[in-house]
Amino acid sequence: MKHLFRTYFFLAFFCIILHTAQAQNHFSQLSNEAEISLITIGPGPELYDSFGHTAIRVKDLRRDIDWVFNYGRFNFNTPNFYIKFARGKLLYTLWVNHFDEFIEDYKQQRRWVKEQTLALNTKEKQLFFDFLKNNAKDENREYLYDFFFDNCATRPVNAIAGIMGKELIFDYNDFPDGRTHRELIRENVPWNSWGALGMDVAIGSVTDRLATKEEYLFLPNYTMQVFENATISKDGIGKSFISKTKMIFVPDTENIYKERFITSPILIIGLLSLLLMYKTYKDYKNKKGINYIDTVILAVTGVIGILLALLWFATEHGSTKWNYNLLWAFPFHVFAAFIITKVNPPRWIYPYIKLTIILLVLLCFHWIVGVQSYSYSLIPLFIALGLRYLYIVTSLRKIRDTE
Repeated sequence: MKHLFRTYFFLAFFCIILHTAQAQNHFSQLSNEAEISLITIGPGPELYDSFGHTAIRVKDLRRDIDWVFNYGRFNFNTPNFYIKFARGKLLYTLWVNHFDEFIEDYKQQRRWVKEQTLALNTKEKQLFFDFLKNNAKDENREYLYDFFFDNCATRPVNAIAGIMGKELIFDYNDFPDGRTHRELIRENVPWNSWGALGMDVAIGSVTDRLATKEEYLFLPNYTMQVFENATISKDGIGKSFISKTKMIFVPDTENIYKERFITSPILIIGLLSLLLMYKTYKDYKNKKGINYIDTVILAVTGVIGILLALLWFATEHGSTKWNYNLLWAFPFHVFAAFIITKVNPPRWIYPYIKLTIILLVLLCFHWIVGVQSYSYSLIPLFIALGLRYLYIVTSLRKIRDTE
């Protein structure tokens, strides 16, 4: 009886091992009917959705596979999430979803979805599938995200280019010439929006250099376009790299990020700047001298400057380096803010305020020669600040002359 039981046990164990091996092989080897495609999603209603999204679909109905490999996910439960995000050290994750589950989210957001099926042979499909599965392992799935050079759009491009090698030829002729990274961002975000203003203030002059056309591919729309025009060359014969294109979902109305004019930066900042200019005029007429408004201006611009300096020196964000918005948002203004209204301010405050005027002039010079572009919404503020600083210098000179 023991011998019979042992025999049945080993037979059952062998069957389980065999079934497991077959299941693993089932999900490892694609059939001849498999398709791999690039999925592009249109812009959405939030600022972070404005640039669209890119993912990879692997479909093989014979193997019961319809998966989406998505490089655009991160874990909100990551310890010190906001600190890591601010410092540019947040790891993004390759996430694998069933296609129906993946697509439902974007349908609810009313964002268009386009599929481009890649003209790969059986061996190339398998190589790409193996690459994606290896990337999806726990030890490989995380990567340090970079908005311009390593994101959901650049990862599929680099993976495909690595597998296809010199056979894959990208055609960039339809791309516009002479765009900077900042200009490419502005194509996707309305200029008169708080999102655009925030990005323009936060990112530095490094984004104002001309981007190569290969560098346009951090934006999903350009990735989609370059794949549409790509060709593969085998044995001297070239053919399109996209075998078919399909719109999977087209919403009745697009739900895209936009700003109402009544709450837009140009209106709000413009009104505040006009009030500041009017206040300066009244103070000049009434010979009121330096007052609380100057403390507020210096304190607010100083705090903004400290934040920009931290983005430059205390984070891993490459795009926030060499930010000349510090010329108007000068960190040391926070110290001057509490000294400026004293009856007898220290003598150094006079040349310091003269320096603020020089910094604004330098800012204009940087803009004119193309070192850095600034938000158009800030133009009224620059004018108002310049006039106020001139008024402060005049008031300080009078105080100094009476000493």
